[in-house]
Amino acid sequence: MSASHKPSVGHRVSVVGQGLALTIPEDQKPWYMIPHLIRLNVIILSLLMYSGTVGYDGSMMNGLQSLEQWQTFMNHPTGAWLGFINAIQAVGGIVTYPVQAYVADRYGRKACLYAGLVFVTLGSGLQTGAKDASMFIAARFFIGVASSLFSAAAILITEIAYPSHRAKVTALYNCQFYVGSLISAWITYGVRNMNSSWAWRIPSLLQLGIPVLAAFGTFMSPESPRWLISKGRNGEARAVLIKYHTGGDANAALLLFEMAEIEKTIALEREAKNSTSYMDMFRTKGNRHRLLITVTLGVFSQWVGNGVVSYYLAIILKTVGITSVTQQTLLNGFLNLWNLIMAIGAALLVDRVGRRKLFLSSTSIMLVGYIVITALSATFAKSGVKSVGTAVIPFLFIFFAGYDIAFTPLLVSYPAEIWPFALRARGLAVVLCSTYIALLFNVFVNPIALASIAWKYYFVFVAVLILAWVTIWFTYPETRGHSLEEMVVVFDGDDAEILSSSDLVGEVGNTETYKRNEDVMSHVEVEVAEAAYGAEKM
Repeated sequence: MSASHKPSVGHRVSVVGQGLALTIPEDQKPWYMIPHLIRLNVIILSLLMYSGTVGYDGSMMNGLQSLEQWQTFMNHPTGAWLGFINAIQAVGGIVTYPVQAYVADRYGRKACLYAGLVFVTLGSGLQTGAKDASMFIAARFFIGVASSLFSAAAILITEIAYPSHRAKVTALYNCQFYVGSLISAWITYGVRNMNSSWAWRIPSLLQLGIPVLAAFGTFMSPESPRWLISKGRNGEARAVLIKYHTGGDANAALLLFEMAEIEKTIALEREAKNSTSYMDMFRTKGNRHRLLITVTLGVFSQWVGNGVVSYYLAIILKTVGITSVTQQTLLNGFLNLWNLIMAIGAALLVDRVGRRKLFLSSTSIMLVGYIVITALSATFAKSGVKSVGTAVIPFLFIFFAGYDIAFTPLLVSYPAEIWPFALRARGLAVVLCSTYIALLFNVFVNPIALASIAWKYYFVFVAVLILAWVTIWFTYPETRGHSLEEMVVVFDGDDAEILSSSDLVGEVGNTETYKRNEDVMSHVEVEVAEAAYGAEKM
């Protein structure tokens, strides 16, 4: 093997761990030149769109508040009532997440997605045809139910993705929030001058667009091989991995390794307990550590100052003198474009930079941003120079909101990888439920606080950002370089009940198929050792 391949071996080890690095084909072409990986990633691309449903709703509600047509229909809601209208979507999500976890574990990941499609159709239809405010609010509850069910797509993506692609594509899932936000923002901008209720009914109807596109991925997608194995359907799981990971090669070392690793891990989890419940999250030190991360990540994702910009940009703009509907909706559109660019950029760096560094850098930048914004807002309030506030503060909000570069891509992908299979659906339910509870507080309290104390409310976000940075520094470990099944070692230590990669490689090596690759594998093992030694020396 030529020296030019050495960096790729070391890179794979740092991304997926030694076991998978030994079995992923060394001379493989780029994924976009491999038919079975193209099929798999097209399916995943479609599944990623489900996250856009939540982003569409948030941006739509932001935009509708700028439309006089919607304000008239809803009788100009303010304060707590406006907060309730925005919060009811979160309520729908909170009450449904436990159900989502149960359905995902009992009936499969895809069952949740099909149920979500039913609820989003119901919600969008009711919202578009709403006769009064009560009907509009009920529709938003159903949209929240659908959004929680759609979160099963993140689990499915995590469990079907090609090993070396998993971290990136899972991180990209929540980034689609801003795809939905961007689409909604520009639709709202386009209909702003319509002289009828269709100015807000059209965005409500088009809320169905993203789920319809995502539905094609659901129909084409295989079920999670890990879920299939947990149900004793090992043959079906094997067929999925053969079709989408090895391109029809039933003798590939990668297939043998993945099957052995998943089967052994699920068997160990099954031996450890006869049933799984939320109480298992408290029973071990490792699970309590995971739970701390899961809950705090959900809360911080909404309390670091991004929530106030996402749902109440119109109110912030009015405080600095920007009252034009055109200007407000235009800035909302650019806000979501900037957020999308930054989030995708961060998602593509998860393997190179690592999760921990992204969390810390994101929190640090937003902390500096809010300190600057608070100081300028105080100066503007005392001096009364509107030109300063109008020209600078809104753009600073937009600029620093884009540096939510960890909490967007890692909100779902980090919990999905740190929880073992038996608790993965519940772990995702907990992080998203805590997210929605924090969001519920945000959308209910933010308009009241902004109306009462204006810019002084920004001090709260400065304090939360400091708390978030300290929490991340002491409790969020780096998870790069481990397969899903190996992640247990990060939280439960070297004594965790799991077979090591070397054990599995040895087990796979006992088969005749694997022996045919023995010379190649030995050579790769040497390169892996050299790469590890070189990293140590550095």
